[in-house]
Amino acid sequence: MSNTVELTKENFDEIVPGPEGKDFVFIDFWAGWCGPCRQFAPVYEKAAERHSDLVFAKVDTEAQQELAAAFDIQSIPTLAIIREGVLVFSQPGALPEAVFEDLIGQARELDMTEVKRKVAEERAAGGQA
Repeated sequence: MSNTVELTKENFDEIVPGPEGKDFVFIDFWAGWCGPCRQFAPVYEKAAERHSDLVFAKVDTEAQQELAAAFDIQSIPTLAIIREGVLVFSQPGALPEAVFEDLIGQARELDMTEVKRKVAEERAAGGQA
């Protein structure tokens, strides 16, 4: 049994926490024809088993093209992390297990008050809503 959830545009809002949420979500953007995606899949599944308190989601970019476009996915696999409604990490490429575990640790240790303050400053400076 898999500890990952298939993320679609239909279930996105119930799985991915908003700004008031305390949880965070790892998202693996992949496709069945992608060799590196298939290589990363077991690493991602093992991490999902080890960190059962976190949400690990997968987006099939072929079936969920709108979702992939919303995240501006240019190449796959791409790993994204959303914490309390903020995209805190997005990077293409399959990660080795040790690097992925380190990234999970870093994501857990983020000071979200500081992250949100920086996002607000960037939006104010850029004139974005």
